[in-house]
Amino acid sequence: MATGKGYGVLAGIVLAMGAGLASAAPAQAPGLKVLSQIEPGRWQLRETDSKTERTVCLSDPRILIQLHHGASQCSRFIVDNQDATGTVHYTCSGAGHGRTTISVETPRLIHVETQGLADGLPFESEIEARRLGGC
Repeated sequence: MATGKGYGVLAGIVLAMGAGLASAAPAQAPGLKVLSQIEPGRWQLRETDSKTERTVCLSDPRILIQLHHGASQCSRFIVDNQDATGTVHYTCSGAGHGRTTISVETPRLIHVETQGLADGLPFESEIEARRLGGC
């Protein structure tokens, strides 16, 4: 369930990407194996508890790690690092923290589960993402 400022995480992703944040490299998560399994391109994102869908151009899969914190500079700690799944805990000084698990079924079908605090408000989101093609 997405909670927060009256809009879901998908709206936040679209706003961040529209501002050019998707092309800016977020803070590094060195060696997170699952990210190498994700193909860049045009993706359809759907929160599993709603009918809301968004299509975005995903040039850097690292943006999926901190969906609720955009391009904030955050420290990251890899909790689980396997080929098909990875979990990262991150802390954004003054902006909150989160824990995100990314699971890859195929390079074109992934699941993102994320929860934490953003600007003092709790969030929890489950997203299914399907690659539609190139941007």
